[in-house]
Amino acid sequence: MENQIALLHEKIIPWLFSGGVKIALILAAFFVFYFLEGKFIRKIITKVIRPEKFESPEAEKKREDTLIKILNGVIKAVILVIAAMMVLDELGIDTKPIIAGAGVVGVAFGFGGQYLIRDLISGIFIFLENQYRIGDVITVSEVTGVVEDVNLRVTVLRDLDGTLYHIPNGEIKQTANLSKDYARINLDIGVSYSAKLDKVIRVVNKVGEEMKKEKKWEKILVEAPQFLRVDKFDESAIILKILGKTKPMEQWDATGELRKRIKIAFDEEGIEIPFPQVVVHQPQPKKQKIR
Repeated sequence: MENQIALLHEKIIPWLFSGGVKIALILAAFFVFYFLEGKFIRKIITKVIRPEKFESPEAEKKREDTLIKILNGVIKAVILVIAAMMVLDELGIDTKPIIAGAGVVGVAFGFGGQYLIRDLISGIFIFLENQYRIGDVITVSEVTGVVEDVNLRVTVLRDLDGTLYHIPNGEIKQTANLSKDYARINLDIGVSYSAKLDKVIRVVNKVGEEMKKEKKWEKILVEAPQFLRVDKFDESAIILKILGKTKPMEQWDATGELRKRIKIAFDEEGIEIPFPQVVVHQPQPKKQKIR
């Protein structure tokens, strides 16, 4: 018992007032930086990142949020490693073998981690080129969905059915961003060959202009939907191309509303929207000879 008390007075208590205090300060500094660095990162990003040409405030915010999320993850990982190494030093554990071992593991990892390195490099270019952000609707690898998360290694998409996809950045060869800067109403409508095109065009343009003037749609529609051209002659209809411009991610609702309004207007004006018809010829039964 006396030996234990002597050990406590000679070694443990002095260490608590030297190394123990240092460890406490390291941990305190770690928690301060860990939980407060996000606020500093946000301030820095909002001042440094300049909005792209024609970029809306909503798009700028999505871009900033994505960059902040990535930098937060990287910085927190670095802070954690530094704090752990400092604590180990104060505990008297030699960190040189750990660092050397990490180097050996890194070399071995370099041979087997080529795909991971490719993912990381692709992720860096995704952010540098601002290809897409959290909240954008994109098409990647034949999957269309909302970007729920994106980091240096993987992009996470959720499609309209609620299915979640994790796509490594290195496997992304082509990306279609459906919600960046602006979107388009791209609508094809067929009318009967007997319809007068001048009247049809006038009705379509009137519907688009009236929709643009309404309070609900004036902020959503950047350009009113208008007749563009006669796109093609189909088997049973003349196909018209109608184009308009909307804010990002509003094209689907706007197109659906435009379809409804055009159908109502065509019914009122007596303009027919034809549908394929099939004529079935039934063979006449042979008359039986009366004997």
